[in-house]
Amino acid sequence: MVPRLCWRRVPGRAAVQESAPRPGEGPTAAPPAPRPQAARWPWSRRPRLRPRPLPSHAPSRRAAAAGPPAAELPAAGLSRAPALCLRPGRRRSMRRQTQRGKTTLICRNAMERQSRNSDNWRWLCWCESGLSPGQSRDEGCGPAGEIRAHGWIYLACSKKSTPNCLKRGIVHEYSPFPSHSQLPTAGLTTYFHPGINLKKIHYDSIKLYEKLEEETGQVVGFHQPGSIRLATTPVRVDEFKYQMTRTGWHATEQYIIEPEKIQEMFPLLNMNKVLAGLYNPGDGHIDPYSLTMALAAGARKYGALLKYPAPVTSLKARSDGTWDVETPQGSMRANRIVNAAGFWAREVGKMIGLEHPLIPVQHQYVVTSTIPEVKALKRELPVLRDLEGSYYLRQERDGLLFGPYESQEKMKVQDSWVTNGVPPGFGKELFESDLDRIMEHIEAAMEMVPVLKKADIINVINGPITYSPDILPMVGPHQGVRNYWVAIGFGYGIIHAGGVGKYLSDWILHGEPPFDLIELDPNRYGKWTTTQYTEAKARESYGFNNIVGYPKEERFAGRPTQRVSGLYQRLESKCSMGFHAGWEQPHWFYKLGQDTQYRPSFRRTNWFEPVGSEYKQVMQRVGVTDLSPFGKFNIKGQDSIRLLDHLFANVIPKVGFTNISHMLTPKGRVYAELTVSHQSPGEFLLITGSGSELHDLRWIEEEAVKGGYDVEIKNITDELGVLGVAGPQARKVLQKLTSEDLSDDVFKFLQTKSLKVSNIPVTAIRISYTGELGWELYHRREDSVALYDAIMNAGQEEEIDNFGTYAMNALRLEKAFRAWGSEMNCDTNPLEAGLEYFVKLNKPADFIGKQALKQIKAKGLKRRLVCLTLATDDVDPEGNESIWYNGKVVGNTTSGSYSYSIQKSLAFAYVPVELSEVGQQVEVELLGKNYPAVVIQQPLVLTEPTRNRLQKKGGKDKT
Repeated sequence: MVPRLCWRRVPGRAAVQESAPRPGEGPTAAPPAPRPQAARWPWSRRPRLRPRPLPSHAPSRRAAAAGPPAAELPAAGLSRAPALCLRPGRRRSMRRQTQRGKTTLICRNAMERQSRNSDNWRWLCWCESGLSPGQSRDEGCGPAGEIRAHGWIYLACSKKSTPNCLKRGIVHEYSPFPSHSQLPTAGLTTYFHPGINLKKIHYDSIKLYEKLEEETGQVVGFHQPGSIRLATTPVRVDEFKYQMTRTGWHATEQYIIEPEKIQEMFPLLNMNKVLAGLYNPGDGHIDPYSLTMALAAGARKYGALLKYPAPVTSLKARSDGTWDVETPQGSMRANRIVNAAGFWAREVGKMIGLEHPLIPVQHQYVVTSTIPEVKALKRELPVLRDLEGSYYLRQERDGLLFGPYESQEKMKVQDSWVTNGVPPGFGKELFESDLDRIMEHIEAAMEMVPVLKKADIINVINGPITYSPDILPMVGPHQGVRNYWVAIGFGYGIIHAGGVGKYLSDWILHGEPPFDLIELDPNRYGKWTTTQYTEAKARESYGFNNIVGYPKEERFAGRPTQRVSGLYQRLESKCSMGFHAGWEQPHWFYKLGQDTQYRPSFRRTNWFEPVGSEYKQVMQRVGVTDLSPFGKFNIKGQDSIRLLDHLFANVIPKVGFTNISHMLTPKGRVYAELTVSHQSPGEFLLITGSGSELHDLRWIEEEAVKGGYDVEIKNITDELGVLGVAGPQARKVLQKLTSEDLSDDVFKFLQTKSLKVSNIPVTAIRISYTGELGWELYHRREDSVALYDAIMNAGQEEEIDNFGTYAMNALRLEKAFRAWGSEMNCDTNPLEAGLEYFVKLNKPADFIGKQALKQIKAKGLKRRLVCLTLATDDVDPEGNESIWYNGKVVGNTTSGSYSYSIQKSLAFAYVPVELSEVGQQVEVELLGKNYPAVVIQQPLVLTEPTRNRLQKKGGKDKT
């Protein structure tokens, strides 16, 4: 059934949502003058005109009066480049600025925190160009509209804060503040996010918006009726249970509710297919225009100067790390740039030679006229998300607003903006609407909410949203360019704005991220991220907004990239590949007759048995794995040892040896874990995980510049391939291919040597993440196939075979090896993570975080990382599940797997110190059920070097 289409036409422009304000939101401002036509009507038949109601997003007269004075648009022909927020540079030494708070240039959107007093916190938020308000991966949002053109900053200072906290802050914008009739956005807000860290961003945003009116005196139109995600399939119910255990140890409320409760809260639903709901109290929606005006008012209140029109025409980096910023109003000097320019972010990047992987997509939502059944309700409906129908729906006055996410085949990418740039003058326009693209979702919405069948559609809004390849924004400093930060690619803008603003301002002020948010690191992308890849992934991400979010999820659009190892073609038909920073890496291998399909599940699935076979292969014989995605850096120079001694908490290894070292933040948290090999005097090979390659490199480069170290740092990740050979027969196989003595007495554990294997030059390190006897062989990427073939041929007698990362994970967990990003990150310190062996507080060098770590040790720990075993049925821990004790959530798992040695589930978890003793019993929540668990002695399985050492010691004792 097709809804009755009933249109109101605004002369000379595309349809824009307009409806009466809700009671209590104040009177409305006068309607604006008509604007030039932006789009034609989508249908040939003439729309039926309706009386023009008052706009629902109109601010109060007080808010309108507090807005900026009118300002002219840029002159014709002037490039409409993004605005910048500037904090002019000062003539001080870099060290003094670091100590007293750097001045910062923020491209369009961000002001920095100034007070170092935790009681006098202040934070920023913005609604940026190209943002689409909305919530999470599976959440609805409207296109950015007027908000996309502005980078308003709000600096929220507490009453105790210093009055001069932002007197030098300047916001440069190219056009006036938004008009209330030009804001095509659904303005959704939610505490929910399927990830862990972004829940904190959502939380901070909502808490800011809740007090914004009190802080600024501006009405913001914030409604919090809650939200319900609908489960209409058993798999969705499993997904809700999966998300519940990942939320239990967070501050936000979330519940699974029964159909009866859903019907009570949303009486207009057709309940025939509804099995359960995921309910978030406090969710809702906010008026984006009023929010923008409140942020601007708050910025002025605390000392910001707003300038417009002021398009940025040039950015020039200076040798001292500062920037010259050119605008028609003149040039400015800034110590730092934050590019928050939305769908102009690519243009800003190009000014300094960067190609940010962003692409605008079109998003539509529909607004109905008054619906009698909605008007008769006594309270506002919660925001609804029909995940199978792939749309969001909320109450809009006495009608409804709903927005779908169409499939990747039907959705539309505005790719011309990527090739030709954003059209000059574009800022408040809309795209031509296209109901045919979303008709199947409209029909799904009418089936779920039958009153829509009789509703009149008064508007179809179609505007741009800026997408990154994985739909997550890019937030933080950018590797390779000094003092250049980004806050771009917000597929869901309003819900991220306040939290990201606080996150960035904290980071800028304190020199380290306030918590782990590695998934938003802009350096997760690199030169391999082509325009073709970006478009393919953006299509996929948009179409997958509401698909089931499984653990170990893989998405296949745009793969493989140009960044494949030399073994990709040799292995791709034998295994299930995983995506790691552009690389394809084997997750698990299958044999003839086994199910080879990608079958994600919340329970054990088709890879469970093959991974068990790979585990036995490594434990009993010998296995080979492709480790080429490792990040690899070469560091040398006369100050290389001094630099690394300053960076790492461990001592510097002797020449010819390797160790595990950690870079800490000033507050003593674990920023990174690397393998450090001292290859020749003053020359080092540093190895890190694939996902943290540029994340770690940026930190190293920044510290080298800051300290004035005379070193050469080279990223050789793409030049080298890596093969791991592990298992009790590893030495026997490799010894056949080299004249180098590989015996335990000559080639010791953690030793590194340059040698030839089958006449191929390699750097061999005796180390293995499996904890078994093994070597990592670093070689030229073009030699990977020849080296692999030689090893496989030499190991036929030993029954050599492949193994992947899933088996490696099971092996490392049994050995109690920590993983960066799971057991340790910027939320943890090395002492609570059990890394004391790698932290040398007594070494002479004053490494970063040393003093903070001493204070942490003196105060004592509040929690510890423990290893748990638990007997489950067909489900295993993945990480981030809730730990229960005496009916309360007391901690969380960090990673987990099935232990093929004891045939039980195994997990790392953080628990209070008083619950960390061996033998302590707790419970782990998995898919809605609490399983008994017990703290065990670490490790479950001794490493090969330890077993070997104990065996030798036992032999001597007997002698």
